[in-house]
Amino acid sequence: MKTVGTVESLWRYPVKSMRGEELPEMFAGFSGVYGDRLFAFRSSVSPETFPYLTARDQSQMLLYRPKFRHPGKAAAPINLQEADPADLMLDVETPAGARMAIDDPALIDMLREGIDQKHQLDLLRSERALTDCRPVSLLSLQSVAMLSEETGAFVDKRRFRANSDINLTSGEAFAEDQFVGRSLRIGSGVIISILQRDGRCVMITLDPDTAEKTPALLKKVAQSHSGMTGVYGAVLTEGIIRKGDPVELLD
Repeated sequence: MKTVGTVESLWRYPVKSMRGEELPEMFAGFSGVYGDRLFAFRSSVSPETFPYLTARDQSQMLLYRPKFRHPGKAAAPINLQEADPADLMLDVETPAGARMAIDDPALIDMLREGIDQKHQLDLLRSERALTDCRPVSLLSLQSVAMLSEETGAFVDKRRFRANSDINLTSGEAFAEDQFVGRSLRIGSGVIISILQRDGRCVMITLDPDTAEKTPALLKKVAQSHSGMTGVYGAVLTEGIIRKGDPVELLD
């Protein structure tokens, strides 16, 4: 067992494709990060295998800011017999600064603006993170720095929407790929099995602050890195992960 890095930042995304929130600590459970991708909007146009409206179709979704009404209660799970769905209710701040409930029909009307009106939307809520693939995702700062160098432009780590950004002690870009098939211990007890590399799509071309597209980034990832950046994992031992925690590679 050896230390391979430290946790540089932690993120969760309460609504799929909307802006994330940086956290000082988060609960990593078997079903994913607590409060992560808790809500999503289902579109009648999207395929059954991936039924969501995302920023691929409505790039402005990235500019909406979800906020838990009770942040303290949304930090980690409590006894299920005591759980109240209201504890994890959200309000959403729109790009114009208005605030509305996640289940306000007017929010759906706003999300349909400027896109094909064939998109009929309804709100989904899940106790499991509505992730694209695996429950949690990790990304090294070194990989992001490499992409900045390769494209000749600053690349914001938030484009990749990982749950945890890791500062690798090796300083080697894309070294997280070597963790696939092995397990990491983060902090005092959370163990994550790294299952596969993270295949990327048009989402990474969207600026997290403006939603403007930079197609060259996805092209570079496809040409130089087999379309992959970061890794996906599954939680084997639940617990709290904190910013600054050591990341250890298990034997």
